[in-house]
Amino acid sequence: MVVDVGGVKVGGAHPIVVQSMTNTDTAAVDATAAQVRDLHEAGSELVRVTVNNDEAAGAVPDIVAQVAVPVIGDFHYNGHLLLTKYPRMAEALAKYRINPGNVGAKRRDENFRTIIEVALANRKPVRIGVNWGSLDQQLLTELMDENARRSDPLDAREVTIEAMVQSAMRSAELAEECGLAHDRIILSAKVSGVQDLVAVYQRLAERSDYPLHLGLTEAGMGSKGIIASAAALAILLQEGIGDTIRVSLTPRPGGDRTEEVQVAQQILQSLGLRSFTPQVSACPGCGRTTSTFFQEMAEDIQTYLRDRMPIWRERYPGVESLRVAVMGCVVNGPGESKHADIGISLPGTFEEPKAPVYVDGRLKVTLRGDTIVADFLKILEDYVETRFGAGAPVR
Repeated sequence: MVVDVGGVKVGGAHPIVVQSMTNTDTAAVDATAAQVRDLHEAGSELVRVTVNNDEAAGAVPDIVAQVAVPVIGDFHYNGHLLLTKYPRMAEALAKYRINPGNVGAKRRDENFRTIIEVALANRKPVRIGVNWGSLDQQLLTELMDENARRSDPLDAREVTIEAMVQSAMRSAELAEECGLAHDRIILSAKVSGVQDLVAVYQRLAERSDYPLHLGLTEAGMGSKGIIASAAALAILLQEGIGDTIRVSLTPRPGGDRTEEVQVAQQILQSLGLRSFTPQVSACPGCGRTTSTFFQEMAEDIQTYLRDRMPIWRERYPGVESLRVAVMGCVVNGPGESKHADIGISLPGTFEEPKAPVYVDGRLKVTLRGDTIVADFLKILEDYVETRFGAGAPVR
């Protein structure tokens, strides 16, 4: 099934969509719009913003007017009030995200219906996003009590996973009862443990055909968050589960929010599911490569590719599939360079000071001297023009 989110197709045979979320105060229009643009330029195809109060709701139309990417509204507790009070906001957003555990304890179903009615009036899709940190406690209690009466009770983890799946499915059924079309619904069920995430999404995928939004919630900072997210998402994506993803990294103070977009893209590209930017293969170095020159060159080339991509993407269709190798010695250098589209094998410690360059598996030239980096980048630029330019032969 395919859901249209502001022109971005989610589900079916469409490419898996990368999305992200701002961490600015949504009421700060210029700052939020600037971060939305940064995330979009980094590759986020959908961007979510918090809509938690009157000021944020009032700011949304002005933010949307300044950006060129579908913007999603994230609602908790008072979404039914804000969506009805601010019709311009409800119209401007591309999708609403609802957490079934946070739509109001006393009048949950009524508040939920109100949001769905606004979605219907504005022809907007809805993501029903369950999170184990804010799970429907009434449902969880019912299932725990029912489990306690079993002759062979399940452990609490199993019951919690089942509660998450049932919360998502019940809410989807209620949304359809209210008139929301089946192809207007996306589901998610986020947890912060890798094995728990795999279990809940496998179960959710077995029971529904709704597009699924994947993400390890509260993944953490730095390498921990990156590795945990990659481990969880890779398992599910390899099984064909998931239609859109977000990597929920905690940035360092003042850190770059776009890192989560780059990690999400790299997960998809590493699995061979999508291509976003040319990939650089580089050896880790060993006692044969005591010089840091090849490490510096690998970094220089990676930076060059990243800086050139905004221009290349417009000028050279398909360039994101380019494979580049930067190797540090003769052990695997020539072979790895031959496997890449274009590669260079630098001299290791005590090796002859020469750097053979391979293009499409064949030796093109051997570089020497102090201008190896500049010379290789010139060869790289010429190769991109020859292979991906307007007059390039079809491969």
